[in-house]
Amino acid sequence: MFWYQYLCLGCLFVCVSACLWHFIRLVRLGKPKDLSKKSGNITKSVIYSNTFAMLPNQKESAYLHLPTFTAGVLFHIGTFLALLLFIVFFFIDMAIIWEYEALMILTVLVELFLFISIVCGLILFSKRLFSSKLRELSTLDDTISTLLTMAFQQFTMTYLVAGDSFAMYYYILASIFFLYIPVGKLRHVVYFFAARYQLGFFYGWRNSWPPTTKK
Repeated sequence: MFWYQYLCLGCLFVCVSACLWHFIRLVRLGKPKDLSKKSGNITKSVIYSNTFAMLPNQKESAYLHLPTFTAGVLFHIGTFLALLLFIVFFFIDMAIIWEYEALMILTVLVELFLFISIVCGLILFSKRLFSSKLRELSTLDDTISTLLTMAFQQFTMTYLVAGDSFAMYYYILASIFFLYIPVGKLRHVVYFFAARYQLGFFYGWRNSWPPTTKK
């Protein structure tokens, strides 16, 4: 391995360690304390909170903004795909991709999806810039996190095409991306699940989730 790969692995270790620290802090806080009388099933509610409650028709306003909601979903999937490829890059020689037709087709499909994801990211970022309501809610952290995530996807897509000639730039950008995750809003990769659990606990305790179907 080259020095920039060792650097990137070191930054990834820092990232995972910091995220693990955030997770341990959450676990140590324990379950929410509710003084009201329990009347529902918390387990079913937590499952619902992380599944059907995520659908746009179950949210307060997401169903009114389906294109934006869809763009957000695609952008998140693109990010996780780029993270998966980061792992794959350590176990595959980039030159092999262009020797097998099946790998070439798969690579083209991956690049196409990453391109769509980046376009979605640009659309969401533009809305933050040009919408007065969103601009008031946005912070510098929002801007940095979105741009870094788009750059990580873009560099992943370029690395798939350019191969080893682009490796150093890719791993340096990935290093910056990993270091920023635990200190910026990107750390919601940890807090997201805690928040969904809190919601599931709250509404499950009160027998509001999962919603019952009236006959």
